Amino acid sequence: MTAGVTAPELRPANPNFSSGPCAKRPGWSLEALKAAPLGRSHRAKIGKSRLAEAIDLTREVLQVPADYRIGIVPASDTGAVEMALWSLLGERGVDMVAWESFGDGWVTDVVKQLKLADTRTVKADYGKLPDLSKIDFDRDVVFTWNGTTSGVRVANADFIPADRKGLTICDATSAAFAQRLDWQKLDVVTFSWQKVLGGEGGHGMLILSPRAVARLESYKPAWPLPKIFRLTSGGKLIEGIFKGETINTPSMLCVEDYLDALKWAKSIGGLDALVARADANAAVIDRFVKASGWLGHLAVEPATRSNTSVCLSIVDPAVTALSADAQADFAKGMVSALEKAGVAYDIGHYRDAPPGLRIWCGATVEASDLEKLTPWLDWAFAQQKAALKAAA
Repeated sequence: MTAGVTAPELRPANPNFSSGPCAKRPGWSLEALKAAPLGRSHRAKIGKSRLAEAIDLTREVLQVPADYRIGIVPASDTGAVEMALWSLLGERGVDMVAWESFGDGWVTDVVKQLKLADTRTVKADYGKLPDLSKIDFDRDVVFTWNGTTSGVRVANADFIPADRKGLTICDATSAAFAQRLDWQKLDVVTFSWQKVLGGEGGHGMLILSPRAVARLESYKPAWPLPKIFRLTSGGKLIEGIFKGETINTPSMLCVEDYLDALKWAKSIGGLDALVARADANAAVIDRFVKASGWLGHLAVEPATRSNTSVCLSIVDPAVTALSADAQADFAKGMVSALEKAGVAYDIGHYRDAPPGLRIWCGATVEASDLEKLTPWLDWAFAQQKAALKAAA
């Protein structure tokens, strides 16, 4: 500890502020998983019933329209997005919209892997949304609702026309269960269990509108599809996928954990309560940022700031005067000090993002823990600042 820098007395009860896998729900313990049908087939009656229940509760909590299909798929949100890209794109031109790492990753997949010639990219730097008016919705459109690595989200779906001709494919993994998704404007929505509800990793969710189903049944891609991506058979949707008959073997332990999270979400008031908790959590950090003098939001516009993956920049002049590498080292020093103190784990900036902090404020995090965290942020900053001055 640096001389003269006193550590705060209060500590967060739960120091897990990672942006994925995220904190478990309040009060969670392994006891919650005791009913998991371990050692049983997911194709047995008990396995199918658990998977179907997970789909039904997802629909209820997220308020998904009755005519949208919901499927449990492998490989987390990445698997769900890839299934959509490889199965649906190519019927018409596509606009790829990106403003952070994961959106950029989808651009790479479409341009360099699928090699679609008629692809346009609408991009913005970290901290900003691109000009959404440049999107052509007569084409298919791929975008992230909430940029997990930039802390920038779309405020709503007003930029999407109801009479669009193309499909909208939305990666909503750090938005679902914390932000309101306008289902009538979205044709494909994907997310993973380990984000806002704090489930275990490895499983994704794929939600399809009737328009997306119609595309799947009328269009066959020019490229071969691995079995793990196939959503149709004989030109018809494989309906079983959307009733709990998964393409590959799911972990029934993880399914039980997701069910526990969904039941907790329902018990506290469903989507309204989840959104309110995330909003209240993000407000704790926002108040601290405004009062700190050394910290700022990476997201430039308040209306586009995430209420889950809150990304922060160190704006103290002594730090901003440093090289990019030195600024990254400063932030990493803070993160390391907080981890060693046992008060905050995994809050460093994403590897491709500008240097700073990233604090998860989703619904499973308690506002009281964030309140206790903020003095420790001051403490870690003061430690690094003193070390920087001593080295000068």
